[in-house]
Amino acid sequence: MAVAVLVLVSGCSSGRAAGDSPPTLPSKPTAVSRVSVTTEDSTTTTTTTARPRGKYADRVPHFADPPAPEKITFPAGAWLSRIPTTQKVAFITIDDGYVRHPEALDLIRDSGVPVSLFLISSVAKEDPKFFSDIDLFADATIEAHTVSHAKLRGKSYAAQKQEICGSADQLQQLFGTRPTLFRAPGGLKDATTLQAAADCGMKAVLFWHEAVNNGQVQFQEGAKVQPGDVILMHFRQTFVEDYLAALQGIKDAGLTPARLEDYIA
Repeated sequence: MAVAVLVLVSGCSSGRAAGDSPPTLPSKPTAVSRVSVTTEDSTTTTTTTARPRGKYADRVPHFADPPAPEKITFPAGAWLSRIPTTQKVAFITIDDGYVRHPEALDLIRDSGVPVSLFLISSVAKEDPKFFSDIDLFADATIEAHTVSHAKLRGKSYAAQKQEICGSADQLQQLFGTRPTLFRAPGGLKDATTLQAAADCGMKAVLFWHEAVNNGQVQFQEGAKVQPGDVILMHFRQTFVEDYLAALQGIKDAGLTPARLEDYIA
């Protein structure tokens, strides 16, 4: 898998009325198996999450289960591109939702790792089933990415709050759970963005340390993924290549994908 070392400068209808109750979704299935791993001089037992043998099962790297997460408390509306943890974990985040790649669900599910989807709520409304299937059948959490993908920096408090609160409210109506994390389109923010996000109940505003484009990992600094890094990718036509590159970048760094939300108190 090719890995490019670049300086990254940028990222990036349901018919339900606003007052309707959120949908009732079935619980996510979970499956855990215990397997014995034999080395030359000892046998140890570890726990891994069982995953289906789908079409991508042989193409994704294998990871051990992530460690028990370290919950970290941040000021409301904190700006984060890396979680300050010494654990050997990294976090995959997927933005927007304009392109609903037909292989996305199978690939995420077959990878068996957690992802966070930062969705534009007006775009998610165009095809909520696509995202609810990922939420239900893979290890995914849906977070907020504005109503309309507006660039927030420099806008009034009222305008920014409408985009942030509005997206969280709409995503709750669509998927039954209100987001607690937010990403500003393009990573463009100011002090007003952070204040509005905090006032909308967002625990943190996410940036990133790596992004994946056209099947290549691009780095803000250094040449490999570091513990605690947030990795950005998008729902694009190149989704399969991008997702596999993100996984391989984490694997090459000796890290394991973990659930971002588990590390933010």
